[in-house]
Amino acid sequence: MSIYDYSLPTADGNSKSMQDFQGKVLLIVNTATGCGFTPHYEPLEKMYEAYHDQGFEVIDVPCNQFGGQTPEGDSEIHEFCTLKYNTQFPQYKKSDVNGENALPLFSYLKSQKGFEGFGKGVKAFAMGVMLSKIDKNYKTNPDIKWNFTKFLVNRQGEVVARFEPTADMKKVEEAVKNLL
Repeated sequence: MSIYDYSLPTADGNSKSMQDFQGKVLLIVNTATGCGFTPHYEPLEKMYEAYHDQGFEVIDVPCNQFGGQTPEGDSEIHEFCTLKYNTQFPQYKKSDVNGENALPLFSYLKSQKGFEGFGKGVKAFAMGVMLSKIDKNYKTNPDIKWNFTKFLVNRQGEVVARFEPTADMKKVEEAVKNLL
């Protein structure tokens, strides 16, 4: 299996084949509208504007599995993103990324790049403390831990990096630029 064997449900009830993205650099992100990391939409949009013409795509999959921070429906999510952050990249259907109802694409992404930690700093420490209360074994499974986890896919369809929400967005951008 490769990333191109999967599809994503669109907000309008259709399906988008990942084959449509062959030859592009992808940043696949599970997002939320009411999270402390929601401001990541701003640098995501800036990257999209700067690199889209070079073959870069942001794949935005809203998810309500982490703290119930995306309670809205798909049209409200789209409205929020476009009005607050002027996003131009599409938001796909709100979906699960963990558990038995997880999108198969996200199961594949997690199988390719598991959790490697939150890094250092205050936010990383806070995420570790919070998650240890929810799942004492969070460090040992590949599940997505929170909103705004990002998977970077190269032009050949290989998952080359996973960035936790605590990752510096400048480092994410540098990794994207290196693949373009």
